[in-house]
Amino acid sequence: MTPRSRTNQLLYQAELLLSQPSGNDEHAASRRMASEEGALALLELALNAALRELTEHARLARHDWRELLSNGSEAIAEVRRLHELKEASDSWLSILTARIEALHSVDGAARRESGGDTLIVAADRQALVDELRWCLREFKSALSELRETSVEW
Repeated sequence: MTPRSRTNQLLYQAELLLSQPSGNDEHAASRRMASEEGALALLELALNAALRELTEHARLARHDWRELLSNGSEAIAEVRRLHELKEASDSWLSILTARIEALHSVDGAARRESGGDTLIVAADRQALVDELRWCLREFKSALSELRETSVEW
């Protein structure tokens, strides 16, 4: 499998998880949370795979997004562009990496919605699944553009 194929595969698998209905039985909330966190884990793998793909020509020893996007010091245009996206607080990459960080925390990334008094508070908050779908669409769009510039190398 090529690096590009692996990136595409991971994005597709995340998309599949995000499109699964959680149902309405007693396990629906747990199923939803599992799908959200599973998709988020796949998106992290896809981000690493995309960085591997986009920096193939540079023959980097490591492709971890935390290292490559932490300071933007890599002299690779695609990495610098992604670093700038990560630094913009309202960008898909900033939101995605924040959710990935939460995934690795003790609390996890999926939100357990409780009924009662929190209904009003939760109503104005975007569901994680919707946020991840948006990040995935934007990721795919940005990847398309980044692939074009990467091919030039």
